[in-house]
Amino acid sequence: MHTKNLRPRAWLAGAGALALTTALASCTSTATTEETATATATATATSTASASSSSGDVVALAEAFAATLSDDQKSSLSQDYTFANAADWSNFPNALLTGMGGGPGGDSSTSGGRVGLQTDSLSDDQWSALEDLLAGVTGTAANEGFDEILQHWAADDYLEANGGGSDYGRGNFFIAYLGTPSDSGTWELQFGGHHLAVANTYTDGALVGATPSFRGIEPMSTVEQDGVTVQPEQQEQAAFAALLTSLDATQLASAELSTSYNDILLGPGEDWAFPTTSEGVEGSDLTDDQQALLLAAINTYVDDIDDADAATILAQYESELDDTYVAYSGTTAMSETGDYIRIDGPSVWIEFSMQNGVVLSGAHPHAVWRDKNTDYGGLTG
Repeated sequence: MHTKNLRPRAWLAGAGALALTTALASCTSTATTEETATATATATATSTASASSSSGDVVALAEAFAATLSDDQKSSLSQDYTFANAADWSNFPNALLTGMGGGPGGDSSTSGGRVGLQTDSLSDDQWSALEDLLAGVTGTAANEGFDEILQHWAADDYLEANGGGSDYGRGNFFIAYLGTPSDSGTWELQFGGHHLAVANTYTDGALVGATPSFRGIEPMSTVEQDGVTVQPEQQEQAAFAALLTSLDATQLASAELSTSYNDILLGPGEDWAFPTTSEGVEGSDLTDDQQALLLAAINTYVDDIDDADAATILAQYESELDDTYVAYSGTTAMSETGDYIRIDGPSVWIEFSMQNGVVLSGAHPHAVWRDKNTDYGGLTG
């Protein structure tokens, strides 16, 4: 099992990383049926596509990683581009999935868990190539993007060493190429494991979908593991709390949901099930400063994507802020079990929910970022 932190986190320092307090203060934007489904993906997802100059680099990095693999590993890595494979992600550890019968919630008729190549089979050189690939498709800000992935691996190693056992740890993540990496046609880079899901879909060299994107973390409190400081979701929590505590009494009453939530609505297996009616306080009823806080909270998820594409996506969401709703239940601190917040716009959908601990005591978050137009690049079942 790979336990080294091959890429020092210091490389992020000069990459435009900002403290959350700066982001909150200024909030400046950087800103078969399968054939039919693929056609739908191409047509639907172009609204937020960005033909960034790095698109060719993604293919090159994907090919470079594959070139390090054995034939058996390549066979596991390469999977069909289907909705069933794209939707096969989860927040659970893979061992729990297989024990429950596979599938996103452990409820499918198969028992194979996630598709793709498991990271426990990788050599140090293969790990380095994988890190190069993931760094190339994710953001450069501290506690976001690739830095967040490094912290997720460290967090799972921490759980492995502190009561979770071998079901946890960085060797239990999976990478899959759904379709063939190419600057023509459509393919998805899928990567994930416990509390982490990355789903980047590319069509003709452009990113056409960066969601569903799942993030959770246990423990929520700051810990050190193998020289890595684990605190990736604290920035999101602080952004949500700052937004909610900025609301006046009337706005807060509008934002409060009548129902309590003990988890997110649109987690694994809940695809394209967006509510038809939005709830909460509408963005048009927020002040400019409050809208800036709303955009800062959204940006903590969008910044997980490579910087160029993140700027394009954030600009789209910023243009829709007046029609974006904020709703919550529980406390405004977003720190206690049962605390829940939802951002629901014409395109963006973000949920953050505080859960009971599983391996450790104390609350920890589940969160999902989805896009109503470009989940899976527009691919549906």
